[in-house]
Amino acid sequence: MPSSIPRSAAVSSVVAAALAAGLLAASGTASAADVRIHDIQGTTRVSPLVGQQVTGVTGIVTGVRTYGSRGFWIQDPQGDDNAATSEGLFVFTSSVPKVAVGDSVSVAGTVGEYVPGGLNSGNQSLTQLSKPTVTVVSSGNPVPEAVTIDGFSVPDAYAPEGDPAAGGSINGLQLDPETYALDYYESLEGTNVKIGGSRVVGATDPYSELWVTVKPWEHRSERGGALYGSYTSQNTGRLQIQSLTPIAQQPFPKANVGDMLAGDTEGPLDFNQFGGYTLTARTLGTVVDRGLEREVTERQHKNELAVATYNVENLDPSDPQEKFDALAKAVVENLSTPDIVALEEIQDDNGAKNDGTVAAGQTLQKFTDAIVAAGGPRYEWRSIDPENNKDGGEPGGNIRQVFLFNPERVDFIDRAGGNATTATGVVKGAYGAELTHSPGRIDPANTAWESSRKPLAGEFVFRGRTVFVVANHFGSKGGDESLVSHRQPPNRSSEAKRLLQAQAVNAFVKDVLSIQKQADVIVLGDINDFEFSATTKALTDGGALYPAVKSLPRDERYSYVFQGNSQVLDQILTSPGVHHFEYDSVHINAEFAEQNSDHDPQVLRFRP
Repeated sequence: MPSSIPRSAAVSSVVAAALAAGLLAASGTASAADVRIHDIQGTTRVSPLVGQQVTGVTGIVTGVRTYGSRGFWIQDPQGDDNAATSEGLFVFTSSVPKVAVGDSVSVAGTVGEYVPGGLNSGNQSLTQLSKPTVTVVSSGNPVPEAVTIDGFSVPDAYAPEGDPAAGGSINGLQLDPETYALDYYESLEGTNVKIGGSRVVGATDPYSELWVTVKPWEHRSERGGALYGSYTSQNTGRLQIQSLTPIAQQPFPKANVGDMLAGDTEGPLDFNQFGGYTLTARTLGTVVDRGLEREVTERQHKNELAVATYNVENLDPSDPQEKFDALAKAVVENLSTPDIVALEEIQDDNGAKNDGTVAAGQTLQKFTDAIVAAGGPRYEWRSIDPENNKDGGEPGGNIRQVFLFNPERVDFIDRAGGNATTATGVVKGAYGAELTHSPGRIDPANTAWESSRKPLAGEFVFRGRTVFVVANHFGSKGGDESLVSHRQPPNRSSEAKRLLQAQAVNAFVKDVLSIQKQADVIVLGDINDFEFSATTKALTDGGALYPAVKSLPRDERYSYVFQGNSQVLDQILTSPGVHHFEYDSVHINAEFAEQNSDHDPQVLRFRP
């Protein structure tokens, strides 16, 4: 069934905690009789009646949700002509509602502000009634006319600046729906809304939801997505789409980025943990396939070295053979058999079974065998087994980075002594810089790598030229507040760790360049951060590295699609010695409903 707002905590406890934290404001009276929906919604994000018992709240049922967060939406057909106050409201029933669309109802209940994900998530709250007593007055009434959301109704400015006195929160600010997109959507919370034909910017996911844009001109990517190009350049037209019809009754359509959701899609506007404002469709449009194809990169010339990075999403031997085969086919066909492939998220030989196993030989044997079966070369591999459960990721899985290399094209220089806790260093050799351990880990004792993947460094030789490659998987964005946080701008707490990680890798690259100024150094992997981020700036400090993704046109700069935003997470960076290169973000996963990984691989071709 489609995902929806998890409600593991009682609404009353959430309200109480919010009041205690000063995030919500309580009204002075204890109860209210015969109030209207717009009285409950008020002109800010928080109801002026939060925590109160109300009676005689009337409206027409506009939507019923029988799964997940069960309840229904009501709407007052007679508005107050105030654009800031919503005329719709969610009634949380916990059990399957006993009302139908078109029922005229009178509801008594407790006004609450439910925070999807909990107070610590930073999310905005959803105004609702809980513990309801519902009286059906009549049935078969027309549903109030839907408010049309389109590119001209949604403001271009994203959100107001949060109030410094309230910790950057926008909760207490008066809504200005004609100026700010978030205020516009909030003013329609719970309201029956509709969109016309809209382009898909986030493919159907495993939870039966997709993302569209009502602003087809806004930051359009080359292949039809919505580019996320800076912290101040938001895609205000993005909207998540779910269906109120259970999947067992009507399968949710499969859509890729660039497809069209044709016709009208209509239903109440909800707010949930996984994307914020969501049109919960009572009537769902039809997906029109626009024929998006998976890309194939050029094959390198014989005197070019092709280096790739690919996050294979927790690969372990228990995964279906079909996953190994699909990933292998991508390496051979879509990536055109790179000479070196840095893999991220290779799990140990029994995956998430938490029994102390750290070796990944079986995982890698199964993957390299699949590559041969797909028509590729017999890749060899080098890696460092991590300490058990010390590198983050799925408990027991022990994810790590791995180098695959084609021995017919490139040599790996083995220098013994590298292990999970021993740092590799850089020394001056007979012909320039050399690693003390190859493969080896960069500064593994640095607290920047606590519960995180340590960088893997290796020394390769291609046509007589040494190339240093550093494979990375920086800390995730877990803990960051969402783009629809009640704090604007949102807190991005995870950046602090990645900044330290980037500084450590930058220092290592500078060590190489201090010995061999024109050394060929490639830093690549799942950086988990944008090309405009402080993380990337720290990696490139002092001109040590250049983010190759910036060589692409702006509308091609992305490797991942998150909540309808096409964005950069995976990167390849080059040292000044890499004078000429070709870079390709090979779009084979992130834009598609059917994925072998949630990341797109990256390839760099150059002549050392």
